[in-house]
Amino acid sequence: QVQLVESGGGLVQAGGSLRLSCTADRNIFSPNVMGWYRQAPGRQRELVASITSGASTTNYADSVKGRFTISRDNTKNTVYPQMNSLKPEDTAVYLCNLRFVLRNTDYWGQGTQVTVSQ
Repeated sequence: QVQLVESGGGLVQAGGSLRLSCTADRNIFSPNVMGWYRQAPGRQRELVASITSGASTTNYADSVKGRFTISRDNTKNTVYPQMNSLKPEDTAVYLCNLRFVLRNTDYWGQGTQVTVSQ
């Protein structure tokens, strides 16, 4: 079992920036992908960005390309999405995800609210 602890959400004006973080409570050695999803009221959960354990491959939703950057520090078991040029439509609960590729097993954080005002 892996616990994921998220931080960094909050209220920001449109055009502003936020940096989230998600830390796993133990060292992760198996091949994995860490990512962030978001869910707004009345909408389906969607992938925002993800990064492989070797940090060699990143994936972004079209809606955030050019504005968000995901990175990870494997020495700290932490993934960081840097979110710039935020828009009101980015408002959602952001959830961290860890997927162990070989076992096809997912772990989720508790979620952190991001609210972007006009």
